[in-house]
Amino acid sequence: MLKSIIEKALNKQIELEASSSQFYLSMASWTESQGLNGTSSFLYQHSDEERMHMLKLVKFINERGGTAVIPALIKPPTTFKSITHVFECLLEHEINVTESINNIVGLCLEEKDFTTHNFMQWYVAEQLEEEALARTTIDKLNMIGEDKGGLYLFDRDLKVASSNPE
Repeated sequence: MLKSIIEKALNKQIELEASSSQFYLSMASWTESQGLNGTSSFLYQHSDEERMHMLKLVKFINERGGTAVIPALIKPPTTFKSITHVFECLLEHEINVTESINNIVGLCLEEKDFTTHNFMQWYVAEQLEEEALARTTIDKLNMIGEDKGGLYLFDRDLKVASSNPE
């Protein structure tokens, strides 16, 4: 049986994962409208992944005898200053998600809920990847600077990466 304090924290994480999906979706829409179809494909794919992260939590809570709460949608920003700004916002958001996951892991240890602690390790590893991906993407964009040819190649590379997920 899931302790209510853990259930509450996991339901808060469901809300965060749902907002992550919406945030990525908004970024995808904006980049698509800017003609960056490779980047938008990459972000649409990540929006779907965030939704799957949410669903994984929903199922876990319900399987443990709790009640998963499906949150209302929070409207994300609809415009961004630049492609670099998109990924800077994305990194900042992922850092917040990591902090939330780490708080849940700590709570699991305090409450001696080793089943949930074990379950959350997947999220810990996933966040490591998410943050690293955002940082390396920002590094590439900073190398490109204002070079339109570089941006074209960057966008093309993201299109290839999103059509060949690991």
